[in-house]
Amino acid sequence: MSRADRIRAAFTREGGWRATDAYGRAVLLGVALPVLGGLLHKVELVLLGAPFLVSALFALAVRVRGVPTVTVRPLPRTAEPGSATTGVDVDPAEGAEFLAVRLPAPGTAGDLGPVHLLPATSGPIVVKLRREAWGEGVDLRADHLFAGPDGLLVHGPVVGVERGRVVLPPVDALPAGLLPARAAGLVGVHRTRRPGDSTELRDIRAFQAGDRLRRIDWRVSLRSPVLHVREHHAEADADVVLALDTRLDLGSRVADWSTGHAGRTSRPGGSADTAVRAASSLAAGYLRQGDRVGLADLGRPQLGVRPGIGRRQLLRLRNQLVVCARAAGWAPRPSLHRVPHGALVVVLSPFLDDHVVEVAVQAARRGSLVLAVDVLPPDLRPDEETPWGEGALRVITLEQRTRLEAMKQHGIAVVPWDERGHSVAATLRRANRPGRPVVR
Repeated sequence: MSRADRIRAAFTREGGWRATDAYGRAVLLGVALPVLGGLLHKVELVLLGAPFLVSALFALAVRVRGVPTVTVRPLPRTAEPGSATTGVDVDPAEGAEFLAVRLPAPGTAGDLGPVHLLPATSGPIVVKLRREAWGEGVDLRADHLFAGPDGLLVHGPVVGVERGRVVLPPVDALPAGLLPARAAGLVGVHRTRRPGDSTELRDIRAFQAGDRLRRIDWRVSLRSPVLHVREHHAEADADVVLALDTRLDLGSRVADWSTGHAGRTSRPGGSADTAVRAASSLAAGYLRQGDRVGLADLGRPQLGVRPGIGRRQLLRLRNQLVVCARAAGWAPRPSLHRVPHGALVVVLSPFLDDHVVEVAVQAARRGSLVLAVDVLPPDLRPDEETPWGEGALRVITLEQRTRLEAMKQHGIAVVPWDERGHSVAATLRRANRPGRPVVR
């Protein structure tokens, strides 16, 4: 044990309070300067050392004891992007005067924030949190230190417990006309070619045994020798599977593709970030119309979610999207299993390898309507540190364009994802029209 540690241990008080180096210097100067001034007959030295001695005696006389605590109120496990408010409860010990605590400040999203110096008796502290980036993250870690009179006695520093939330991917309002008329049941909002009980007229035909009397069209029947009935279209819901390619997370700089992204979320503006935001918005649009929506992770099939309906399903999907992004990583062979027959499969991928193209083509061959959404950043920049950066980027672009054209030849609609999903909505509206091709 060093000399400084022995002196600090000698001045340690009940409850973990200890003397600082300033306390030792105050005692030393408060005794040495007056003694030296008396020996040299220098009043200036006595007057200079007296305040140090008084401060040391005052800190020694003040009753400082107990264990002060700082408690952060629990945060919700999940939250929407934006602002939130929580509280920090302070329980100061007897004699504590100051509190130094680390709290996030406005405009420091994603940072633990600076250290704030506050009175120890300030009471509950209101803390405003703000995080726009979806995913897991630490919002608050209240590192703190309590100080006694003149800061000569301290308790701490204490590293606080990390408090974080799972910020769900945002949901953007998409335009109408999202879903194709691929029916999976006779309850829903999409018109099918089968007869049913909707309000849209399908045909007027002669009365048959089993027809209900309320369906008789009296205007046509009065002009005909036989009764005629009005036949309507059936309204059906649809199964939608959002197939997410989490094997690659690519940004706009090609030079960064070989390096990982430091953090708990995906690369901002990268392909994984775009895919997750698009999947969240599409799921909300489908579920709003009463359709069944499921999730498939092409790299890790065990993370998928079975199709379901309702607001609870949307919350489950958004949470699972965060889980898929957290477990993202390269997988050599993507797979897509347990797709309901006739479902709409939306594949969100940068399409930089042939395996994901094979998955999309196989889903189309099994009878599903497949929509390929290209999430590769449009403004790719070559690696400027190598002389072949421009050539490598051109090869990558041409290979991806070839894969997209190959999917179009198999009847798969290929669209890029824009900010509000207008291109996807326009493609699906064309799919609603019989006899109109959806490939572009």
